[in-house]
Amino acid sequence: MKAGKILTRITHRQWIVITLLAITCIASMVFVNHNAGLYGRTIAEVTDTKTVDTENVTDIHDNKDTISTQTISGEILNGPYKGKKIDMSNEYSSSEAYDQKYEEGNEVFVSIDEDSLQEDGLTGAIIDAKRDKYVLAAAWVFLFLLLIVGRKRGALSIVSLVVNAALMYFALDLYIANSDGTLLFICSGLVILFSICSLLFLNGFNQKTYAAILSTLIGISVSLAIAYFVIQALQGNGLRYEEMQYLTRPYREVFMAGLFIGSLGAVMDVSITIASSLFGLYEKDAAITGKALRKSGMDIGKDVMGTLTSILFFVYAAGSIPSILLYLKNTSPLGFTLSMNLSLEIARALVGGIGIVLTIPISVYTTLFIINAKRKRS
Repeated sequence: MKAGKILTRITHRQWIVITLLAITCIASMVFVNHNAGLYGRTIAEVTDTKTVDTENVTDIHDNKDTISTQTISGEILNGPYKGKKIDMSNEYSSSEAYDQKYEEGNEVFVSIDEDSLQEDGLTGAIIDAKRDKYVLAAAWVFLFLLLIVGRKRGALSIVSLVVNAALMYFALDLYIANSDGTLLFICSGLVILFSICSLLFLNGFNQKTYAAILSTLIGISVSLAIAYFVIQALQGNGLRYEEMQYLTRPYREVFMAGLFIGSLGAVMDVSITIASSLFGLYEKDAAITGKALRKSGMDIGKDVMGTLTSILFFVYAAGSIPSILLYLKNTSPLGFTLSMNLSLEIARALVGGIGIVLTIPISVYTTLFIINAKRKRS
């Protein structure tokens, strides 16, 4: 009965959208499974695998691993040798940190041995796995979940995500093409555009959105100013930039630019949460006092403050877990391991946390200012 009622609630227009999305999803999945001809590199599909050797190894630090060797047969899917068989070998470890085990049906990028071109059977080596169909499948799952849960808001979130990604690509491309440009200046413009696009797409043109945008920009600016002056005062002592040593650009500037972008999401979340809540209270009871609104806003901020700061820390620290384990496995001291791998991540989490905490009162008072101005006009 419930399923029938849900189906009857779906309008004709929604059925059209659902049908178009389903057709697009199926078509894209079919396309990506048959797009080998569009690649310039040679692609082969694995048709048979056999493990021919397994060896237990131990390094100088007493780290133990298992190295296995596969013989792999495949069929070339594109290029001048399309349809021909190719024989390859693959060596992989049980940890699969820098390699992987291949199975029948996998598609791989290969290089063909020139010496085998004059022989009956081709031989070659595997360069990497072709993963586009798995990425596309994950993207479609994400999009459908976003649309099912968020409906119209979910669709607007997708549009906002695409627009922000395009802005990011354009800005970074502009910076790379113009080495004289300042990355911090470019990222400052990006923060403004991201805030405006994201909040306007999701919440529309209204005073609640304007309050959230203003609060976000003030909060992120103040928190980044504090971070900049602290880093300058300490001359960067304690921050280990070794993970950025491959950059040909000023790594301190790149790090500060990353702080701009990385802190934005949490600050924006706090701003729109408080602004939406206070405007909701005001719209339900226009006679509500500013003191009551201020107390409610601060209480809401305290509720979200802990979870958001924890999320920031976990998100930043999670990426360092493999490196931390590698350092500890190789008998590095705990303090050295944490300083090498977590100094920048902790700094990012702290700056984001400062932004969250500061944005709470900023958002409360900014929203109250706009509500009071609205009261005077009415």
